[in-house]
Amino acid sequence: MLSARIRIAARLLAVAALAATTAGCFQPMYAEHTDGTPGLREKLMGVELPPINKANASREARVGVEVRNALAFKLYGSATGMPPTHRLDIRFNTSKTSLIVDANTGLPNTENYGIDCQYNLIEVATGKSVMTGTTFSRVSYDLPGSYQRFARNRAVRDAEDRAANEIAENINTRLAAFFTAGT
Repeated sequence: MLSARIRIAARLLAVAALAATTAGCFQPMYAEHTDGTPGLREKLMGVELPPINKANASREARVGVEVRNALAFKLYGSATGMPPTHRLDIRFNTSKTSLIVDANTGLPNTENYGIDCQYNLIEVATGKSVMTGTTFSRVSYDLPGSYQRFARNRAVRDAEDRAANEIAENINTRLAAFFTAGT
């Protein structure tokens, strides 16, 4: 009985010793730095987001504004950006695919809306590309009957907004990883 307690205590002591050796290795991603170097939040606030180049008054132009606004909110929060250190150029294409078609009317009941996005992070001081990447989003949406055209338009718009937010989240995560790890 006594030897079992000693073994348990020895194991707990070993676990505590291992935990103590790695305790200094962990640093939260968004934590403030005590050495005076800029933290992740300041680095993300230095990313400039120029408008996405799409034809005016098109559905894709609205989606581009939605992507840019969602990404700006994720990067800057409620504040505005700082003087730019980097510029993020974004290009994307959209697609719609019918998934389920009503056999009686020939109209789609369910569709997929997709965005395929390419982005390029450019260092402002040198004009050099420091990171490129691609991301995509696919969201499905149901289409009400053929007589509900406003509901159909709203379903498409909601799908566009959800896809744009997913693209912004993916890019924000990649930028955070880049500024934290440097790659």
